[in-house]
Amino acid sequence: MSIFEAIMLICFGAAWPVNIYKSYKTASAIGKSPFFLLIVIVGYISGITHKILHSPDFVMYLYGLNMLMISIDLAIYFRNRNLDRKRQKENPESIPVPR
Repeated sequence: MSIFEAIMLICFGAAWPVNIYKSYKTASAIGKSPFFLLIVIVGYISGITHKILHSPDFVMYLYGLNMLMISIDLAIYFRNRNLDRKRQKENPESIPVPR
């Protein structure tokens, strides 16, 4: 187990709740990238896989917790995108809608 790996995951993990809260409160998908979130999820899956195959320890739970938070943010992205589309239908001159 690397203490530095654990610190990295704790620091990244501390940022995700703030991001989730901001995504939820803004209720808009503008400026968010689902592709970026998927890339990060794949990275965490790779980290978990490495831990399981080569050096299992408690750090893999930190990877899992971070991946869960990113998955929540991704789900909020799709909710917000739908809200943006509804607003766009109600007022076509309003904000642009992410694809």
